[in-house]
Formats: sequence, C-alpha cells, structure tokens
Amino acid sequence: MPFTLKSQFSPAGDQPRAIEQLSAWLKNGAKHQTLLGVTGSGKTFTIANVVARVRKPTLVISHNKTLAAQLYQEFKEFFPDNAVHYFVSYYDYYQPEAYIPQSDTYIEKDAKINETIDALRHSSTASLLTRKDVLIVASVSCIYGVGSPEEYEKVSIELAPDDTLTQKELVRRLILLQYARNPIDPRQGHFRTRENRVEIYLPSGEEIISIEFEKNKISMIEKHPTAVSFPRKRESRIKNNWIPDQVGNDRNKVTHVRIFPAKHFVTPTDKLKLAILHIKNELEQRLAELNSRGKILEAARLKQRTEFDMEMLVATGYVNGIENYSRHLEFRDPGTPPHTLLDYFRYANGDDFLTVIDESHATIPQLRGMYAGDQSRKQTLINYGFRLPSAADNRPLMFDEFNRRVNETIYVSATPAAYELQMSSNRHPERSEGSQRFFGLRPQNDEENHIAEQIIRPTGILDPKIEVRPTKNQVLDVIAQIKKRIAKKERSLVMALTKRLAEDIAEYLTDAGIKAEYLHSEIKTLDRPDILNKLRTGEHDVIVGINLLREGLDLPEVSFIAILDADKEGFLRNQTTLLQIIGRASRHTDGTVILYADTITGSMKSAINETQRRRKIQHEYNIEHDITPTEIKKEIRASMLAQISPEEDAAPLEGNAAAIIKELDREMKKASRSMDFERAALLRDKIKKYRA
Repeated sequence: MPFTLKSQFSPAGDQPRAIEQLSAWLKNGAKHQTLLGVTGSGKTFTIANVVARVRKPTLVISHNKTLAAQLYQEFKEFFPDNAVHYFVSYYDYYQPEAYIPQSDTYIEKDAKINETIDALRHSSTASLLTRKDVLIVASVSCIYGVGSPEEYEKVSIELAPDDTLTQKELVRRLILLQYARNPIDPRQGHFRTRENRVEIYLPSGEEIISIEFEKNKISMIEKHPTAVSFPRKRESRIKNNWIPDQVGNDRNKVTHVRIFPAKHFVTPTDKLKLAILHIKNELEQRLAELNSRGKILEAARLKQRTEFDMEMLVATGYVNGIENYSRHLEFRDPGTPPHTLLDYFRYANGDDFLTVIDESHATIPQLRGMYAGDQSRKQTLINYGFRLPSAADNRPLMFDEFNRRVNETIYVSATPAAYELQMSSNRHPERSEGSQRFFGLRPQNDEENHIAEQIIRPTGILDPKIEVRPTKNQVLDVIAQIKKRIAKKERSLVMALTKRLAEDIAEYLTDAGIKAEYLHSEIKTLDRPDILNKLRTGEHDVIVGINLLREGLDLPEVSFIAILDADKEGFLRNQTTLLQIIGRASRHTDGTVILYADTITGSMKSAINETQRRRKIQHEYNIEHDITPTEIKKEIRASMLAQISPEEDAAPLEGNAAAIIKELDREMKKASRSMDFERAALLRDKIKKYRA
C-alpha cells in the first residue's frame, strides 16, 4: 500500500522547491541530502511530501523523546491510513548496572518499564515484518539491541481456521514465546483460556486475538481492538477491554493471523540449549583466566551469577539482563554489533528504505557518542567479575556501523553542522575560524550539491526581533516582559543554564503571580508533551527550561523568549544553540527574543547576524509577493499521556456532559455484567466526577 498523504494545506513558500529537489535527488540515487529549513518553515510537512513521493519505508530519528512524540503525532495525521509508529526507550526510569571500584560499590540495574511504550516498540517491529507502508519515529534507542529480526519472525506462530492444532499445544507455544498466563487481569503479552477458547493479548497492545477450537482444530479466529490502541480520540478514552458478548461478530473474524513473540529477545527452543552451552564454555574459560591471575573473588562472583542466569534460561527461557547474553543467543561472532531496529528495516526491505535524521546537528553527535560511554561502564563490570566478556557485545552501534546500515539519508535542521553539509555536498563553504557551522547556502542546480534551503515560511512570518539587555535585575525584567504577554494572552519561554536554576526561577515566577512550570530531563517522557500542551492552552503562562525547549517544538502561542546569561559561552550558549532557541519565537507574528548579557560573544553576534539575514530575505519575499504575515493556527492535540493513560483525566472529554455520563453508565453496567469490577468502579468514579 503506498503512502497516502492527507492534509488541508498545499506546499507553499520554499516548500515546493525543497520537495522537488529532495525527491529528485533520491530518485537519482543520491545517498545524502540536507534540508536546511528555518524554524516554522514546515520541514515535517516537506518530509511527509517526500515520503509520499518516493514510497519507501522510512525511519525518522530524533535526539529526544519529546520531539519524537511531536513528530509521531504529526506524521500520524499526515498518514492516517499507513503504519506510523513510535519507537523510543521503554524506560520511565533507568539506572544501568555499574560498579565503582574506588568505593567497592555495586549498583544493580534498576528500571521501570513503561508498558505502553514497550507495546509501541512491538507494533513497530511487527509492522516492519508484515507491510511496506511503514514510517517509524525513533529516538537514538534505535541503535541499541532488540534481538534478531530473523529469529523474531522465525519463532512467530502463523494460524488459520482449520489448522490442525490443539488448545494445549497452542498454550505451550505461547509460553515458549514468553507470553504469561493471566486468567484474571490479562494485559499485553498475556493470554488466558476460557473453555474452548484462547485469548491472546498481543504485545503491541493493539488487539486481542481470540482463537476457538473444535476437537483438534482451530474453528474460528477473531481480532478485537483494545483500549491501549494508540493514539485514540478523546471520546474513546474509556478503558474498554474485550467483552465476551462481542464473540461471533463476523466483522471481527479473520482468515489468518501471525503471533509474534511477547519479548524481542527470544531464542528458538532447539537453539537455546546450544546457546547455554556456549555461555557455559565462555564461563569456564573466563574462570580459568581470572583464577590464573589470582582474582579469586571476581571468579567466585562471576560463577555464581552466571550459573544462576543459565538455570533461569533453562527453566523459563528468559532472565533479567538477558541482553547481556545476546551474542550467544543470536550466535554472533565476538566483537560483532547487536541486531537493532535498523536490522529490522534491512531484513524486511534490504537497502530500499529512507532514513531521516531530524535536528541532525544534535542527533548526529548523540549517535556518535553512545558507544564509548557504554563500553567504559561494561568493561569495569567485566574486569571485576560481574559480567562475562561477551556482555560487551550488548552495546549500541558505533557510528560507522550505523552508517553502513542506512542507505539514502536526509539530514533535517535549521542549523546543520559541517558533517551533514559535507556529506551532502562536495563544496566545503568557509566560515570564520573556530566555527565549522555554515548557514545561508543557496542550493545550486548541479549534481554535487544536495542541500535544499527552506527559509520562507508559508505564513509569511519573519524570524523574531532580537534585543540584548544587561544581566542586572534580569529576572525582574523577565517578569515584566512575561506579564505584558499575559495581558495579550500570549505565552513565554525562559531559558536557564541548570535544572536547579530552572526550578528556582519557576518557583520565583509563581510567587510573582505568574502560572509557571519547569521542564527538564527529569520530567517523565510522557508528561513532557502534556506540560507543553498546558502552555498552549494557557494553563501555564511560561515554561522555564534548559535545552529541552530548543529543537523542533511547535509552540505557535509563544511570542517571547528570555535567554538568561546569554554570554556564558558553552554548549548551551553557542551559535547553534542560540539560533535554535531563537527559532522557538518564529511562529508568532510578534516574536521577540531578549538575550540577557553583559558582553556580546562571538556566538551571540553570529546568531544575531544570521537571524537578521533571514529576516531581510523573508521581508523582501513578502513585499515581492504581497504577503501579510499571519498567525499560525495549529490544533492542540490530546497529549500522549491523555491518549495512552485512560485512567488519568489529563483533559476533559469532549461533548455534552449528559451524553458523556450516559455513555459512562452504559459502560459501567457492561463491565459489571462481565464481572470486571475494577473497571466498573473506575467508571463509577468518573460518573461522579462528571455529575459534579
């Protein structure tokens, strides 16, 4: 099925030229191209048009989960009939296993897995193996191991009516695929049996597969949607597990189904014994090495831990930390990289897929840096007997390994770095010493240059006005500026340098009568979009942040940005970062940015000059084409938190209150009849709330 783009808008401004250029370069076999698009110029819409034209499975990589969530929602709206997925780290909290030799401190791995994000990851891999119209928005977690796609597909179960199979045999196979039996409260990755029926709750969280048996054959297969299908409309947010009175509905019957494993790391039973034997052989060799070097404690520790893990693998086929044995379970050679999401793309499509690296100036450095940090921690664990040497091969990809796994790539950024520009062009534009960034390249019509610039916004909005003010009493001045915007029902952002400072400033603003909130990396992944939506709706007047508010976030209500301590040169105040922050105010016709500084640094000067250059080009274009800048009107979407957590009312349900209560009452009675009393109680409480 081809990608079908649906949008009420048509390409405008620089978009038509950029779409034509990128599509033509891809069709002519160009491996690298850059979309140099200013903030608010509609880069995501341009990429969506390119995807629709080239019709290739697409991986979009973002450097943070908040931006990935926004991109996911936008692409989901552009391609409602295609398979658009979200693939990020599934940890709400993650403390990696580590050892500190100096204090003899062992830190056990501690993590809280978000089941909904885990389900979305399974949806991604399952779609890649079953269809071609797939677009996945991923964080850099896509370069970490997720198990072999070949084995993932090989151990899956294909079922159809009239297949010769007993209910007992299906249950046995489900257990081997790491499904858990749960007769009372089944969730994703669980199953339960009811008389002659087996209900399988797919790990993707999207469907329940009901399989009925007659004698020793499958008599019927049905699919039923579940409440955690993502995203959902607000009016569908009531928890709605499958109810028995839905059985036998012809529209739910299917002629074929494939059941994928409940976990990505699954080894076929016939190979598991051999894998365990390989683990045992490595353990014996490592113990001999440690003992020969007089490391008796390390040898004893490793022996105890590894033998326990092998016993768990024999008994259940799984163990916490199974990824540390992935090299043996996947029968890889020492030193070889793990299988990642990129391997799923390659397994299903060969080289015929597209990679889009969003905000490439920030994402590329992340992709480069993951390997070294991971190896330092792992090697310490290995040296002190906490892990086998093969654990080092459970790692993120090196950057050159990543590059070998992608083919056609589009780098997207308002501030691309030298790497992207050099990969996309044989020309190496000269900049001042100390800066390899390059802005303002006008595309040339030749085969050497694959850089499309998108500087004109479809709405005609100019880059924001910039002021520089002294740091003395900067917070008091910020308060005055924010209150001016509040009077006009506009929003503001304040950029601080540290998490503690962001929290303190938010508290200070609150004490000044301003509805303020802070946002930094310690805020849960799925809470971040909710906070941003509250800014847009006016529940917050201002958000104080550090660097999460820089790249890509679409906040058209923001008219004012305060950059505190702008002259503190460094990562958070370099030329690229300042341009990205300034860009957050470029979706408002009255966008203004104030840099609080006592000196004008080189980075500040470059950012100001580039902004003024763009404003001049945009202003001249508007005059030439008789364009009046207009406000961006963008729908405020239900946050990801509201969409995937039906128990929490992040936003009121739409519609008439009486109709809502009537629907809730009907669902409560249905839940009670099916003896789902927990759900019935939840609905009862909601009814009380809406009656109030």
